Amino acid sequence: MAKTAQQPVLVIMGVSGSGKSTVAGVVAGTLGWDLAEGDDLHPEVNVAKMQAGIPLTDEDRWPWLETIAAWIRQHTETGRPGVITCSALKKRYRDVLRGEGVVFVFLQGSKDKISGRLASRHGHFMPPALLESQFDALEAPTEDENHISLCVSATPAEEAQEIIDTLGLGNPAVAPGKN
Repeated sequence: MAKTAQQPVLVIMGVSGSGKSTVAGVVAGTLGWDLAEGDDLHPEVNVAKMQAGIPLTDEDRWPWLETIAAWIRQHTETGRPGVITCSALKKRYRDVLRGEGVVFVFLQGSKDKISGRLASRHGHFMPPALLESQFDALEAPTEDENHISLCVSATPAEEAQEIIDTLGLGNPAVAPGKN
C-alpha cells in the first residue's frame, strides 16, 4: 500500500456508463469532500463532437485533461481531499493526472452490462454508439499506478462503501493505497 500523509484526491475512472458520476457523488457526499464532474469540464467543441457521435481524439482530450489535472493539483497542493470523475481510459491520460495523493478508482464492467446501463440513461451527451470506441481505447491501470479496481455489480451505495472501506477513508489509522 502506498502511504500518503493526507486524505487523497480520488479520480473515479472507467468507460461511459460505468457509474462514475453516481458513485463519485455518493463517496463525496458520504465523506463531505469536494466533488467535480469531469464531463462538465469538457470544452464545448468536445461536447458537440460527442453529441454528433464522433469519438474524441487525443488532441481533443489534452486541454480537458489539463483542466482536470489543475483541479487535482489545486486540491493536493492545499491538502484538501476531493473526488473527480474522468474516463482516464489510457495510461498516458492518467500520467497527466497522477501525483502525490492521487488514487485512481477503476470502475470496470462487461460491455453487455455497461451497454445496458447506457441504453437506459437519458440526458447525457455521450451516445451509446461511442461505447465501443471507449472499450477499444481502454487500458486498465497497471501495478505502477496508485489504483483500486471495482467490478460494477453492486449498487452505487455499496460500491461507494467498498471504495471507502478499501482505502480506509475517514479512518486516519489506515492510509490510502493501491491493490
